[in-house]
Amino acid sequence: MKCWALLVALACLFIAPSLSGPVSLTRVKRGHHEPEGYWSTKLTWKTKWVKVWKTEKKLIWKPDWKKIQVPVWIEKQVPIWKEIQVPDWKIVKKPIWKETQVPAWKEIKVPDWIEKQVPAWKEIQVPDWVEVKVPDWKEIQVPDWKEIQVPDQKQIWVPVWKEIQVPAWKEIQVPDWKKIFVPEWVKEGIPGEHFLGKDHHGAEYTAHDLWKKKLIWKPVWKKIWRTEKKQIWVPQKKLEWKSEWKQIWRTEKKQIWRTEKKQIWRTEKKQIWRTEKKQIWIPKKEQIWRTEKKQIWLPKKEQIWVEEKVQIWRTEKKEEWITKKKQIWKDEWKQIWVPVWKEIEVPAWKQISKPVWEKVWVKVTHHHDHGWD
Repeated sequence: MKCWALLVALACLFIAPSLSGPVSLTRVKRGHHEPEGYWSTKLTWKTKWVKVWKTEKKLIWKPDWKKIQVPVWIEKQVPIWKEIQVPDWKIVKKPIWKETQVPAWKEIKVPDWIEKQVPAWKEIQVPDWVEVKVPDWKEIQVPDWKEIQVPDQKQIWVPVWKEIQVPAWKEIQVPDWKKIFVPEWVKEGIPGEHFLGKDHHGAEYTAHDLWKKKLIWKPVWKKIWRTEKKQIWVPQKKLEWKSEWKQIWRTEKKQIWRTEKKQIWRTEKKQIWRTEKKQIWIPKKEQIWRTEKKQIWLPKKEQIWVEEKVQIWRTEKKEEWITKKKQIWKDEWKQIWVPVWKEIEVPAWKQISKPVWEKVWVKVTHHHDHGWD
């Protein structure tokens, strides 16, 4: 509306001087029965409806994923101990004869090189000129669009937090019993007669039902604490959206003329380097033979002691695993639908006023008619 008011004011300034001249005030002399007057122009405003596009928000639903906890049973391996016989190695020493290498010197002929000067050709760089095309810039005027800011009203949605109660899991410690094995020494009887030795008279000593110590593993139940999940309710803030009207500035384009540089090509001379050959003298190697001493190795035997492994058997405890079921909580994703506002363009009609110049007849009334006024 500001642009239309400015155009109307400029039109009135240009047209007002033309209305004051004698051309627009043409009057004709009429009889007593015909009214006198003249033709003039009148500025009127005509209303017109134009189609515009406005932005509105449409509520749509889009899929999203939410993480939930579901119980799952898994098989867990628990250890137990079992006595087994495992092979082992014992180190013993024994003598062997080992053949070693001793160093010695031997005269050999080896090739050698002597330097001689021979002629050769070397490439050198000499300057020269060549015509090349180089870019240059020329200023030209090109149309362009300039963005300007105009005020507008926009409906926005502001977030508001609302406190709600949501379920959650809390880890707690509960007592449990675990079976463990502890070592313990027990007495074990050895049946039969056993020889213990002789006295100074030659009498033999024997014994019956001797005892020996034996290491066993005794099962013991130990109290432990395991972690479980307990459902609790915790406060949480939920985001809600409230509509408000906010003044914004939208961008419109206005045509302007800007200066640009256009690239052109001009011819220039560029210095280059070309290759020429120049004779030089270079050293060259010639092969000769000279006598040198080379170290060789002769075999020699000497006695050494080496370690050898002998296999034995020893008792060890082997850990075995048995299967036990345990309940755990696994994360899974569940699909949910969340509301989303989408901006769409909808047509609307806007009423505007446009200035129009009309030709009207203006009557002139007076008391005495003396011809032309």
